[in-house]
Amino acid sequence: MNIDLSGKRAVITGSTGGIGYAIAKGLAAAGARVVITGRSKESVDQALDSLSREVDNASATGVAADLSSADGCQTLIERVPEADILINNVGTFEPSGFFDTDDETWQRFFDTNVMSAVRLSRHYAKGMRERDWGRVQFISSESALNIPTEMVHYGMTKAALQAVSRGLAKTLSGTRVTVNAILPGPTRSRSVKKMMEDMAREKGISVEEAETQFIDENRPSSIIHRVAEPEEVANLCVYVASEQASATTGAALRVEGGIVDTMA
Repeated sequence: MNIDLSGKRAVITGSTGGIGYAIAKGLAAAGARVVITGRSKESVDQALDSLSREVDNASATGVAADLSSADGCQTLIERVPEADILINNVGTFEPSGFFDTDDETWQRFFDTNVMSAVRLSRHYAKGMRERDWGRVQFISSESALNIPTEMVHYGMTKAALQAVSRGLAKTLSGTRVTVNAILPGPTRSRSVKKMMEDMAREKGISVEEAETQFIDENRPSSIIHRVAEPEEVANLCVYVASEQASATTGAALRVEGGIVDTMA
C-alpha cells in the first residue's frame, strides 16, 4: 500500500515527543506538510530539528501555544488557518486516586484533553466540510473503556473524546470528511517513561522490570504483554489519515495490544 499525502496539511497537537511526534514523523514521511505544536518554542524547535534529520525532505513548521486554553487554540488557528488533517493528540496524564483528585485537577484535565480537541475540531472541520475532504482524529485511550481506578479523571476525558468523535462523524455525514477515535494502550511516551522510571527508582528495579510489572499488575489482559512503541500507534494514525481509509469513520480504533477484553 502506497500512502501519499502530498499536498495535505496536517496539524498534530502535542507533537514535540511521544505518540504525537511519531504521528508527525509518519505523516511527513508520507508527504504531508506537518505542523508541530508544543507549549514552548524550544521544544517545538527541537522537534522540528529532529524531524528534518529523520525524514528526508520533510515539510514542517511549528507553533508554540498552550492549547489547554481558548487563547492558545486561537494562537494556533491564527498561525495555521486551514488544515486537511487534524490529529487531536495533546493531553495530560497523571495517576491520582479518586478521593485525592481535587476540582482544579479535574478541570485542568478536561480543558487540556477535551476542550483543546473541541475548539480545534470546531474550527478546522468547517474548512474540511467546505472543501469536502478531511481527516480528524481524536487520540483517546483504552482507559476510556477500561477506566483505571488510579486515573478516573483521565479515563473520563478519554471517554469524552470518543463521544465527541462519534458525534462529529455523524455531524459530517455524507461528506468526504472522516472522524475517528484512536485508542492506544500503555505506550512508551515521555509521560509513561517518566512514570516507569519513577516506579523503578522507588522499587529499586530496572525500568524494563517496572514496565513488565506494571503490565502484569495493571493491564493483565494485555495480549502483547508489553508497552507499545509510539510508532506502532502512529502507523494506524497514518493509515486512517490516508485516502485509502475513506470508508472508515465514526469508529473507535484500538491499538492497545488487546487489553480490552471484547471483540466489539
